Amino acid sequence: MTYVITPLCERAGLCVDVCPTDSVHFVDGDDEWPIYYINPETCIDCGACAAECPQEAIFMAEDVPAEYEEYTDINEAFFTQGPGADLV
Repeated sequence: MTYVITPLCERAGLCVDVCPTDSVHFVDGDDEWPIYYINPETCIDCGACAAECPQEAIFMAEDVPAEYEEYTDINEAFFTQGPGADLV
């Protein structure tokens, strides 16, 4: 299981600062990938990112609200087909 960032994200960046495994990534100025994404391969499910998020935009994948469920797949796609693929 991993954490997923939803469109509630306003890119405050606090999640990046507290992640002990550097699993949170983003691309500046890319409208196709506008929020932060959590690498499911390196996330250790510690919850530090979710606890630090001022917008409460981060959820365990199994707890993502129904209206944002597609972001579980989008998060994974960032690391398999998107700009994060070079990070894996």
